[in-house]
Amino acid sequence: MSRPTGAGRDAVTDQEKAPARRTAGTRCPRGLLTLWSVEMWERFSFYGMRAILVLFLAAPPDDGGLGLAPHLAAAVFGVYGALVNLLALPGGWLADRVLGSYRAVLWGGVVITLGHCVLALPVGAGGTYPGLLLVAVGTGLLKPSISTALGGLYDADDDADTAKATARRDAGFSLFYMGISVGAFAAPLVTGFLGERVDWHIGFGAAAVGMLIGLVVCLAGGGRLPDTARGPTGTAGPAGTCRMLGAVGGALAVVGIALGVTTLFGTPFIDGAIQAVTLLTVVVPIAYFASMFRAAGLEPVDRDRLRAYVWIFLAAAMFWMIAEQGGSLISLFARDHVDRTLFGREFPTSWFQSLGPLYSILLAGAFAVLWLRMGRRQPSTAAKFALGLFGLGLATLIMAGAGLASADGGRVSPLWLLAAFFVQIVAEMLLSPTGLSVTTRLAPAGFTHQIMSLWFLSVAMGSALSSQVVRATTVWPVGTYFAVLSAAALLGAAAVAAARGNLSRLMRGVA
Repeated sequence: MSRPTGAGRDAVTDQEKAPARRTAGTRCPRGLLTLWSVEMWERFSFYGMRAILVLFLAAPPDDGGLGLAPHLAAAVFGVYGALVNLLALPGGWLADRVLGSYRAVLWGGVVITLGHCVLALPVGAGGTYPGLLLVAVGTGLLKPSISTALGGLYDADDDADTAKATARRDAGFSLFYMGISVGAFAAPLVTGFLGERVDWHIGFGAAAVGMLIGLVVCLAGGGRLPDTARGPTGTAGPAGTCRMLGAVGGALAVVGIALGVTTLFGTPFIDGAIQAVTLLTVVVPIAYFASMFRAAGLEPVDRDRLRAYVWIFLAAAMFWMIAEQGGSLISLFARDHVDRTLFGREFPTSWFQSLGPLYSILLAGAFAVLWLRMGRRQPSTAAKFALGLFGLGLATLIMAGAGLASADGGRVSPLWLLAAFFVQIVAEMLLSPTGLSVTTRLAPAGFTHQIMSLWFLSVAMGSALSSQVVRATTVWPVGTYFAVLSAAALLGAAAVAAARGNLSRLMRGVA
């Protein structure tokens, strides 16, 4: 973590709009509840499927799974996460230039539902990989579009009081992201129980039902959205279309060449696909940065800020490379090495995936108050990134301790995971919102959308790289593996902290 409908309703007259505008200062826009509900159910489907995916991939065929080796199951999980974020780039372009936000959300939801339905079919790998691809394509279309539609609710607000308008917008986005957390928290509890205790494919089917409910809500409440959500914000034009088709063709060529080369060396198809997507997540950001540095008329201040963003991008990619393993390798560790007995009964492994959203709900307000109270005294962007990587290193070090404690084959207390997820969420709250904020502030004129795409690409690269580093678990014990990851995060934190003065100079006034 999108509903399509082609025809819009008749345009609302200015007189009909006026009452809504007059009360804008005292109530939320009419479309907020619709978008909140759609996003909540979409995230329910996304995180519900994600919670049981790696467990299903690694489960023996006798238990209904695909029987992949743990490191390969974790690698597939990582590549899926990479595709979701990579496909947000063409998805955002289609929404901006062709479909408009509402139809992009709707069609994205349709494709996501279809993907979950394919996953729900008990046909083995023949349904799993096409289903994952469909969910990734649909999410790439929906994900950037629904946030744009939400912003459009407040763009339609003509209140002259800028401070009040900003406060309403911030409050609206806060409520919106609460919907994300609610859906992400509830999903593993439902799909995890159904998938692990009843049947994997029924769990995937529950995710499909969640997205289907979101589609119904979108269709029923689409009339509450502003007219700006019903059409594209610009036109593709022949030149823009050619550039996009060329970019997509180039990406497919990279994947095709990588698959061809790996096949020549006798690599299984799934391994070749993992290598191809990983290569793509490296090539695309390089191409993005190169095109931005070569842009005509780029001011020296913007060039310096772009240089600073290269290092921010790399630090974020390292963060996501390690953090994304919370849904894959740590889930497999919990299955095999954690005591999951509660009140005399064993609870599903996937329920641990609800910890992150729960901590987010509990801590989000505290962090918002903290930054407001600190004001100008709060840490700089570089310092927050260093603290985020440091916190991630501590969380992974806790997992290393859990791995060492289970080395004798016994099961460890779930408190290890409760502590590790808590520290990781604190670290994520230091780094992720800061990264989103600084991405918009460092963007050169005319490159706002491109540089925001780079933030998605940092997540994609981190997810794909995680599919490579998990192979080390075939050589190292799990405790050693997590200790090495912890050392990498701590070294990254030290490097960012040491470079913060130079980064501040390159940022040219952006804190």
